[in-house]
Amino acid sequence: MAGSTLASPSDEAPALARAPASPGRETWRRFRRHRLAVASVGVLALLVAGVVFGGLLWPVAIDDIDFAAQLQGPSWDHPFGTDDLGQDLLARMIYGGRISLAVGFAAMAVASLIGVLVGALAGMSRRLLDPVLMWLTDLFLSLPQLPLLLLVIYLFRDSLKAVFGTQGGVFLMIVAVIGGLRWMPVARLVRAQFLTLREKEFVEAARSQGATTGHLVRRHILPNALGPVIVAASIEVSAAIIAESTLSFLGLGFPPDIPTWGRLLFDAKDHLDVAPHWALFPGGAIFLTVLSINFIGDGLRDALDPRRVL
Repeated sequence: MAGSTLASPSDEAPALARAPASPGRETWRRFRRHRLAVASVGVLALLVAGVVFGGLLWPVAIDDIDFAAQLQGPSWDHPFGTDDLGQDLLARMIYGGRISLAVGFAAMAVASLIGVLVGALAGMSRRLLDPVLMWLTDLFLSLPQLPLLLLVIYLFRDSLKAVFGTQGGVFLMIVAVIGGLRWMPVARLVRAQFLTLREKEFVEAARSQGATTGHLVRRHILPNALGPVIVAASIEVSAAIIAESTLSFLGLGFPPDIPTWGRLLFDAKDHLDVAPHWALFPGGAIFLTVLSINFIGDGLRDALDPRRVL
């Protein structure tokens, strides 16, 4: 027809929609937008690599005593300086960092496991179990944590040392105590998620097809409730590291010959005027670890929350 123009194929055919990204790829894309979280992942990775592989690069014994080098500042021979016995602080921080980080992640695992179990049972129960479990959660929340930590350590430290050895017994005791007193926020969060998700349409559809309660929890409810749990678990790592450092600083954690970061701070408190480096390096390690974990938790919260636009 005169005056008409042929439509281009691109005008006639609808534009091809971009294939939707997988949930994991979409979460990573949203997480990358949080610059502080990405930088914190790098900082935490460097700290973990340093304490895990640092002994290979700096093979100095943690108990080598050199009175001629006591309370020296950072130097080529001792990059982090020495303590009052001339022991190398870098070697002691590498060794102690493994214990501090192991306590943090192990206590987080214990707290998350207990919290998910209690929260799931409370969220799926419609009668007696929910109020009983929430009463138990409120009871633990009302307990003063630090005095209770000290009491449990005094009561069970010697018996656990006799069974599992000095270092193993103290490690198990601290992980169990810290994890056993940090599960309540996770339990409340999981319960709230379960109460919301169990009324969703996809759960009702699965229930109408004969799915059992265990199947609903494993395949439909728990996977959709794990996002907030992961965020809460990341915060629990930093809380556990601070709790272990507090116990060690009070002299109630690991024995004096095991140089955790908190124990190094305890040993340095009487020499701050002549050897400030002794406290600055372990304190800085605790600060960087806790700060990076908190920023990672913020990034995970933003990435796993579908209501946030990034």
